[in-house]
Amino acid sequence: MTRYQTRKARKSGLSVLALLVSLGLGYFGLNSTSGNPVQELVSQVTGQATTGSVTNNGSKVSDGTPTESLARSVLTPAVQKQLGTKIKYNGAGAFIINNNKTSLDADVASLPYANNETKQVQGQTVPTVANALLSRATRQYKNREETGNGSTSWKPAGWYQVYDLPGEYSHAVDRGHLLGYAITGGLTGFDASASNPANIATQAAWANQADTSDSTGQNYYETLIRRALDKNKRVRYRVSLIYDGNNILASGSHLEAKSSDGTLEFNVFVPNVQSGLTFNYATGKVNVNP
Repeated sequence: MTRYQTRKARKSGLSVLALLVSLGLGYFGLNSTSGNPVQELVSQVTGQATTGSVTNNGSKVSDGTPTESLARSVLTPAVQKQLGTKIKYNGAGAFIINNNKTSLDADVASLPYANNETKQVQGQTVPTVANALLSRATRQYKNREETGNGSTSWKPAGWYQVYDLPGEYSHAVDRGHLLGYAITGGLTGFDASASNPANIATQAAWANQADTSDSTGQNYYETLIRRALDKNKRVRYRVSLIYDGNNILASGSHLEAKSSDGTLEFNVFVPNVQSGLTFNYATGKVNVNP
């Protein structure tokens, strides 16, 4: 059987299962707490669950955009406390925080800057917060090889790679930046390389790369910033990695941005997840769901 036929068979099987579940809901009188009773019962049948620091959601590697249940799997009480009470799923893998409004202010008398904060977790350095005031001057249009910021063998804390995955993302994790190279690479004195432990964290490939309106990873929001900078706008930007306790992997990235003219503003949370994978956030280990 080809890979396409296998995927088709899996989807057909899930469709049949969903139909049987929907027919049985009324018979069994199941009450749903998630707002999607079919999804809830399917998750019970397929073993989708979130336990402690391990997220096991039963999604397939080829699914692409994370399901809402997968995205929500990292929203533990500790994570929600850091994000506040206004958390709304955006329908594309991420969450809108505080009605997409932020307290950041780019209309200030300051030269562009970028800085990072870190902490020690399990004896290793991990990034926590990055702040920047960006302008057209901080924008970098050259590729990494041209500026000496090319490939590296350095691995951030919690690095555990899996290759040859089917679907849109062929591997599990990336060297995920807090402040991206394309928006800070032109700033003198800032280390925009992929081996800066203060600015690079282990991040799921989807969370790092997804860049469409129906799959909003960090790259999608950075594209909005790049476009604003290209138009000579100044942008205040903050990235906060949200950790649950002493986990080595962040549960996700809290992104806030606002331009000086107010035409750009967002306040979102991108969960550190990827369809078909189970992350142990305490250790960084990744398993492919069966």
